[in-house]
Amino acid sequence: MISENDDFINAVNELVRKISIKETQLKIAQESNLIQTAEVLENQLSQLQQELGDSSDTQLQSLMSL
Repeated sequence: MISENDDFINAVNELVRKISIKETQLKIAQESNLIQTAEVLENQLSQLQQELGDSSDTQLQSLMSL
């Protein structure tokens, strides 16, 4: 159980790190007026945020089943 929690925490931390990087890339693209690049980055950021939400939902469901 503890190992599963550690794995979950590591996965969430990795997603948070990726989101932070993507936000920085998006800001740079917007400031540089790279419209198409910004659109792609917005989509990627949205996907990462959804993954983070899905991970949280899965963990909550696991805890509720105990």
